[in-house]
Amino acid sequence: MIILTTLIFSVSAYFIGALNGAILLCKLKGWPDPRLEGSKNPGATNMLRLHHAQAASLVLIFDLLKGVIPVYLAYFAGVPPVAIGFIGIATCLGHIFPPYFGFKGGKGVATGLGTLLPLGMDMTGLVIITWLLTIAVSGYASLAAIITAIAAPIFIENIKPEFTLPVLMLSCLIIIKHISNIRRLIRGKEKKIVNWKQ
Repeated sequence: MIILTTLIFSVSAYFIGALNGAILLCKLKGWPDPRLEGSKNPGATNMLRLHHAQAASLVLIFDLLKGVIPVYLAYFAGVPPVAIGFIGIATCLGHIFPPYFGFKGGKGVATGLGTLLPLGMDMTGLVIITWLLTIAVSGYASLAAIITAIAAPIFIENIKPEFTLPVLMLSCLIIIKHISNIRRLIRGKEKKIVNWKQ
């Protein structure tokens, strides 16, 4: 019964995760596909670069919620912790490989954060603080995502260790999606979202 419930939630989470906020907003507004403009990543950061803060905020909230909702529903349905973790991963896989948009989606950062929010305010606070501090110090959104992904399994191991494995897997997935950013960071060619020198 637990396996069937987990499977149903995971499949549903995948298709919910595949609803990309940036792509849908651009279609609604008649804007160019964000996968073809700017950083070519359909996420909040690229929407900020291409349009304005309001558009980026809408995308961020949308992508956070689609991570939160499946995990919360699974929790209230009594799904075991490890299974809930895999449901969260399914949501992020939907965001990264959306069947509605030719399996070309985003990098899963906001959606991944959304899946962590139901794990508690302590975990949420640590993740958000890590992301904001990295942005404040470096100005790079990609570096903030990478460092937060590295830190998340360490945080969860000390807060709710039963979720360590799925969070570790989710972190690996996000880091793999940022390989091109890592290369640009090493070469000094990554674009900053905040430039304190200007």
